[in-house]
Amino acid sequence: MLFSIPDLFSQGNDNAGTIHGFYQADGQYYFPDSLIQAPTVPEKFLSNAFINVNYVRGPFSAGMRYESYQNVMIGFPTGYRGSGIPYRYVRYQHKDLDFTAGNFYDQFGSGLMFRAYEARGLLYDNTIDGVRGIYKPGRGITLKGMVGKHRVFFGQSPGIVRAFDGEWNINQWNDSLAKKKTKVILGGSFVSKYQVDQDATYNLPLNVGCYGGRITINRGDFSFFSEGAYKINDPSAGNQYSYRDGKGIYITTSYARSGFSASIAGKLIDNMNFRSDRSAKLTAAMINFLPALTKPHTYLMMAYYPYATQPNGEIGGMGEIQYKAKKGTKLGGKYGWEITLNASVAYGTDTTNLTTNDIRKFNYEINYNGVGDLYFYDANVEFNKKFSKKVKATMMYSNQYYNKNIVQFNSPNAGYENILSHIGVVDVTWKYKTGSALRFETQALFTEQDKGSWAVGLIEWTVTSDWFITVLDQYNYGNKDKNLQLHYPLVNLTYVSGPTRIVLQYGKQRAGIFCVGGVCRFVPASNGPSITISSSF
Repeated sequence: MLFSIPDLFSQGNDNAGTIHGFYQADGQYYFPDSLIQAPTVPEKFLSNAFINVNYVRGPFSAGMRYESYQNVMIGFPTGYRGSGIPYRYVRYQHKDLDFTAGNFYDQFGSGLMFRAYEARGLLYDNTIDGVRGIYKPGRGITLKGMVGKHRVFFGQSPGIVRAFDGEWNINQWNDSLAKKKTKVILGGSFVSKYQVDQDATYNLPLNVGCYGGRITINRGDFSFFSEGAYKINDPSAGNQYSYRDGKGIYITTSYARSGFSASIAGKLIDNMNFRSDRSAKLTAAMINFLPALTKPHTYLMMAYYPYATQPNGEIGGMGEIQYKAKKGTKLGGKYGWEITLNASVAYGTDTTNLTTNDIRKFNYEINYNGVGDLYFYDANVEFNKKFSKKVKATMMYSNQYYNKNIVQFNSPNAGYENILSHIGVVDVTWKYKTGSALRFETQALFTEQDKGSWAVGLIEWTVTSDWFITVLDQYNYGNKDKNLQLHYPLVNLTYVSGPTRIVLQYGKQRAGIFCVGGVCRFVPASNGPSITISSSF
C-alpha cells in the first residue's frame, strides 16, 4: 500500500501534489549472557519502527510520523512504549510568509539558546508541538516567532516554550552592500518557558527567560562566528536547584585556502541547563543545545570515551590544522596525501561556594581568570594517503584524558579513576576491481584504568555495489580480571538496492556510551541477532 500511494498521485494530474517519505524498522533477539553482563530481556525480541509520510502541493505541505516500539530496544529510553503519531504538521509557504501548525524543528544560531531537532540513533526527539511563523519583511531580514510544548516520549512536557529570533544579513540589504567583500550577519534571540510551581520547598519562578545575540563575519578565506546568551535564574533538578543566573559564550574562527585550513573555537558555559520541565533529566525536554567542541570520532576505540558538554560549568576549546599535499607535486607525489592535527580540551569552572542560610542553595562565584578540574582532552593526528589506484589508507593516533566521575556521573566523588589512554588506528582499503573492495581495519586502545586495554580487528568485503560483508572483533585483553578478558565478535551482512537497505547482524555488543553530536546515551551489553530495514519513496 505504501508503494502504491505515490503511483496514484504521479499517474493523476500534476495538480494532485506529490507524496514522499522514509521508513525504518529495527529488531533484535536477545540471548542471556552473564559474562558480558547483558541484561535479561523478558520479551526476547524487541523492536523500533517508524514511517515518515509527507505531502507537498505548491506552497502547501503536510506530514506525519508513525512510530512503534514493541517494546523499545535496550539502550534506548524506556519511555518509548507502544505506538502512536507523535509528529504531524501542516505548513504553508507563500512569498515572504512561512507558517507551520503542529510539530516542527528549528534552531537559533548555534543552538545555545534554542534548538529543536531529532537524532534517530539516540531516539532523541525534542520537537515542538505548537505554531511557528517566519516572516521576511525586507531584504536580508528574517523574523521567527513560535510557541508550543516539547515532545516527551508519546506525551508532552508540562512547560510552554515561547521563542523569537531575528536575523539581518546586512549585505543583502541593498545592491551596494552586496558588492562588499566583507559579509556580516547579525542575529538576536529571546526564549522563555512557563511552568507552574508545585514545589513545597522552593519558591520557583514561573517564567524563565534567556536572551542573547550572535554575529557572523566572512571575508575571503576567513570566517568568524560568536554567540552569547544570558539566562535568568532557573532552579531545576539539573542544577541542584541553583538560583544563579546562567551564561554562555561560543566563539569560532577559521581560515581556509587551497590545500590548507585552520580553525580554533572556544566556549564558556555556566549554569546553562535549560529545559521546559524543571524536573526532567537525561535528554528530556531540552530547550537549548551546547556543542561539545571535540572531534566527532567514527572509529570505535577513538570514540570509546566520548565527551558531552557539562551544562553546569565548563571552559573548553578546540583547534585544528589540516594540510593537503596535491597529487602530482613534488611534496604530494603521484597521488597526494592529507594530514590533520586536532586538539580539544574541557575544564570545569574555577568556583568558590558561598556560605548562606538562604534556601536558594548552590550559590557560588566564578574566577574567570582560572579554570577548575580537567574534564577531558583529546590530541590526535590523522594521515590519509592513496598509495596506488587500488590502495588507500588512513592512520590515526590519539592521546585522551577522561574524567569519568564528572562526565558520566556528574560528581567528583563517584569513586572512579581518571582515564588516560593512547589509541591507534590503521585502516587500509584495497579496491581490487570496479565495484568491489576489501577493507582491513585494526585498532588498539592502551590504558591501565577502567577496563584496561582493547584491540579491535575488522574486515569489510564489498562484494558488489549491492552486497557488503563485515566481520568485527573487539577484545578486552587488558582487563585486570582475567575472567573478563572477553571477545565481542560481530558479523554483518548488508544489502543495498536503490533507496532500500537491509542489514542482518549477529554478535555481541559491549556496554558503553554512544554519542551523536554531543548528546549521549548508555548502551548496555547485548548478545543476539538483529535486523534493520530502511527505504525511501
